This record gives sequence, C-alpha cells and structure tokens, in this order.
Amino acid sequence: MSALPLYAQMFRYQAWANADMLRALGELEPALHQDQRHLGIRLMNHCLVINQIFQAHLQRQPSPHSAVNTKDTPALDALRAAHATLDQWYLDYLPSLSAEALAERLPFRFTDGEAGYMSRNEMLAHVVTHNTYHRGEVGMLLKQASAVPGTTLTMPWDTYAVFLHQDEPARRQQGQPG
Repeated sequence: MSALPLYAQMFRYQAWANADMLRALGELEPALHQDQRHLGIRLMNHCLVINQIFQAHLQRQPSPHSAVNTKDTPALDALRAAHATLDQWYLDYLPSLSAEALAERLPFRFTDGEAGYMSRNEMLAHVVTHNTYHRGEVGMLLKQASAVPGTTLTMPWDTYAVFLHQDEPARRQQGQPG
C-alpha cells in the first residue's frame, strides 16, 4: 500500500477513534468522575492543539498556539465539534499531496521556540501516533472510572483492527470456508 491510501485509512481511523473517545468521555457523570472527565478532556484538547499546530506547519503557516494546550478547558461539545472539523480537514488535505510533497521537508518552530524540520510524511505520522498515544491515556482513565460502583460506561474500541473491520465489514469474510 502506498503512503497516501494508508494515510487516508489512518486518518479515517483517527476520526472514528476521536469521536468514540469523546463520546465515552461524555458518558462520565461530572459529579462522580470530575477529575477523570476533566483530565480526559484536557488530554483530548492537547491532541487537538497539536493537530492544529501541525496543520499550520503543513501549510507553511505560523503556529496558532504558543503552548501545547490551551489555558481554558473547552466544553466537551465544542471539543467534539473542533475535532470533527479538524479530522475532516486532514482527510480533505491528503488527496492534494503528491509523493514529492509528502517527502518535502518543512522548517517550523516548536512551541518552545526551538527550530524543527520534518517531512510532511513525518508530520502526518506524528499526528496519528501522537493522538493514539494520548487516547490510550484517556482509555486508562475511562477504565479506572468504569470500576466505580454506579458507573455505566460503554468503553471505546480504540484499535486499528476493530476500525478496519467496521469500516470494511467484508474483511470478516476473508479466509472463511465458502
């Protein structure tokens, strides 16, 4: 599989996983799970901020943020909408890229002011892997919260294999006796 179809699949996965993780965070009762809910929202907001920073880098624009998270914690509905919009931006951006554009290395500044230099390939891979890492942290918070008596929570299935089989149900039929 070449890079662009793989990236399209990975960013569809990211949109699916982000939406499901934010749905699960919404199931946490604020009064019962205030700390886990707040930290989960902060972590997902951090992912959004980093995705926005790399969106700017990919477009050769200045970073829209001077830190890796915002001072204020957004409302969950606003965060959900912002993730959906940005996830769609990445999906719309990918078809515009050629192999040469993917390989092009772009200079930028990190939020600490230090210089950085990455190819678009590396930036796109960073966005997906960075989000996966932090969704894992949120998943652990949700697992801890689900152990509290009185908690009703449908845990997210944040795995690439589950996404692939939901995205392409015919994969379940592969290798089955006819």
